[in-house]
Amino acid sequence: MPAALYGNKQARDWFHLRLLLKLRRGGTIGQGMGLSIQANLQRDEDMAETLVLIPGLACTARLFEAQIDALSGSRNVVVADHGQDDSIPAIAARLLKDAPERFALAGLSMGGYVALEVMRQAPERVQRLALLDTSPKPDTPEASQDRERLIALARAGRFEDIHAKLWPRLVHPENRSDQVLQGIVFGMMRETGADAYIKQQRAIMARADSRPLLPGIEIPTLILVGEGDAITPPEIAREMADMIEWASLAVVPGAGHLSTLEQPERVAQAMRLWLEEG
Repeated sequence: MPAALYGNKQARDWFHLRLLLKLRRGGTIGQGMGLSIQANLQRDEDMAETLVLIPGLACTARLFEAQIDALSGSRNVVVADHGQDDSIPAIAARLLKDAPERFALAGLSMGGYVALEVMRQAPERVQRLALLDTSPKPDTPEASQDRERLIALARAGRFEDIHAKLWPRLVHPENRSDQVLQGIVFGMMRETGADAYIKQQRAIMARADSRPLLPGIEIPTLILVGEGDAITPPEIAREMADMIEWASLAVVPGAGHLSTLEQPERVAQAMRLWLEEG
């Protein structure tokens, strides 16, 4: 089943058609991608447009491994550092300091919050934008209370308990029994560590409302969401797409909040077409 595609402007119809055809040809999801992340993150100034990827909370470059493998052959791909600062503006400022003058930008979940902050701080530097499984809304009081409880568990080193609480909401119901996927997600959390995890949670809790920013985004923008995303559901993605002039929306079947890991080939196909847009 291909992704369900939406666009709010006639100018994007050709993009929608190409993406639909690509996803229909996609077949089954690739297995056992044994690439070296470090090899694919090396800078090469002779390559085309740089793509900067921003992972989500408690995630590492492994979140985008399949997309790095698929896209780095024709462009430089780098993964932003989002574990040293405790505010979204500071993370965005670090990204802008390290990034080339102009670049394509994609972020998933927390990475989307940072991507929107980059658009707030330096919109002229971003050539195209992809917002994956994310939201422009600020944290709710209820969500912040839940985060405080998770921070307490992290301080106590109880990552197994954090993972147990989050796992059912992170992936599509059909993927909850996938032990390999679960191992990848838990491994990223342990690699992130307590200090960085707490900083990330603090940053997320204090994030700004980015909805007023959306109508001013005037670059090719991909809004992508898993059909079973329980954290930032498709309704939020549709709202974002409706507010951005050059946005196209892809709803990915068989994926929850971690679409890049759950349906890696479909997401890579959508991103490839987004990057090819003039």
